[in-house]
Amino acid sequence: MKKRITTLPNESDEVFLTDGGLETTLIFLEGFELPYFAAFDLLKNQLGYDAIKAYYIRYLKIAKKYKTNFILETPTWRANPDWIEKTGYSGNQLYELNAKAVKLLADLKTEFGDDIHSILISGCIGPRGDGYAPETCMTVEEAQQYHSQQIKALSQMPVDFISALTMNYVDEAIGIVKAAAAFDLPVVISYTVETDSKLPTGMSLKEAIEKVDESVSVQPLYFMINCAHPTHFLNELKENENEEWVKRIKGIRANASCKSHAELDEATELDRGVPKELGEEYKKLKDSFPHLNVFGGCCGTDEEHIVEIIDQIIR
Repeated sequence: MKKRITTLPNESDEVFLTDGGLETTLIFLEGFELPYFAAFDLLKNQLGYDAIKAYYIRYLKIAKKYKTNFILETPTWRANPDWIEKTGYSGNQLYELNAKAVKLLADLKTEFGDDIHSILISGCIGPRGDGYAPETCMTVEEAQQYHSQQIKALSQMPVDFISALTMNYVDEAIGIVKAAAAFDLPVVISYTVETDSKLPTGMSLKEAIEKVDESVSVQPLYFMINCAHPTHFLNELKENENEEWVKRIKGIRANASCKSHAELDEATELDRGVPKELGEEYKKLKDSFPHLNVFGGCCGTDEEHIVEIIDQIIR
């Protein structure tokens, strides 16, 4: 048996793939109902468990074929206190729900450990509110207290770090970073942006990244952008390519669609975009910013998109 390797993306120039749009795949392509986009809810029965397991296996096979590393992102974007209760669970099930998700990925890590150089498990944290619209914003202290419940649970599980995805305002991001540090857990912050490359609050990526780094004693491992199309932020990055904050961005998990968040919110059908064109956009990003090394998808993306992305960026 090969020795297991744990190399974090910020410690390497190697490519780390991750999955695509878990929730949109399960809803639009596989016909599952996900209350409040809560993928973890499917783990309650064998049919749902098997669907989520099969989903991750398809992506692990892509990483194996292209000889890349892989980040297994837990299906726990909605597994924080408010959303758990909205989904019909009691608050005291938070640990159990997150543990079930991590256990599934830990088993897959073992299963594919000899085939893929480095497999990491990321504990996924989602926003307390809506991913697209920060309506009721918390203070840093409130965010730290709120997210500490899920982060404390994940700190007791075999995760390599946590990733806060679809962050749409900076105080919540800072609170998460501080909570992660309190439990000695590395953290990645991933912002979402509107078509003008700014956060939904109107704050620039530059300010959002710099403010986090300046406000904490233990900085995030790196930053990412997710749930936005590359055309929404590529020019902003290129115009500031020599600035330090751009170098802090290591990963991209883009939407398949060019549509705005408002348009996607109202959509009743899946917009998969054009996988080849999305791959071309990732190629532009990689060519312009060689330090980028974490690549996956978000809403509307599936295995076809990820294959197109990795095929183009390694040419």
